Amino acid sequence: MADDNMSGLGWFLAGLGIGALVGVLYAPKSGRETREDLAAQARDAKEKANQYVEQGRDQMNDYVDKGREYYDKGRTQWSQYVDKGKDFLAQQQDKVASAVDTGKQIYQEKVESQTY
Repeated sequence: MADDNMSGLGWFLAGLGIGALVGVLYAPKSGRETREDLAAQARDAKEKANQYVEQGRDQMNDYVDKGREYYDKGRTQWSQYVDKGKDFLAQQQDKVASAVDTGKQIYQEKVESQTY
């Protein structure tokens, strides 16, 4: 996207320069008037270029802000998934521990009932 804007700016400036050159060659004006016109056109071109730079800067800042928002959102979601995973793992560990304890208890009861 930025390359397209920079390419467009380059073509704009090239067209501006060519237009100014053609205007100078075909203008029925004195040297002073021609220089003043060229200076005015150069100022206009500089102002336009500054406007494009400012637009690009604003757009880049918007992209950076959106990127930060997406990063923060992703980081929050990742933290939530990790917490859910930890909770699930803890629940499963409790279930396994309970099952093992129950198995030990039943085994102990069977061993005690057979020996007496």
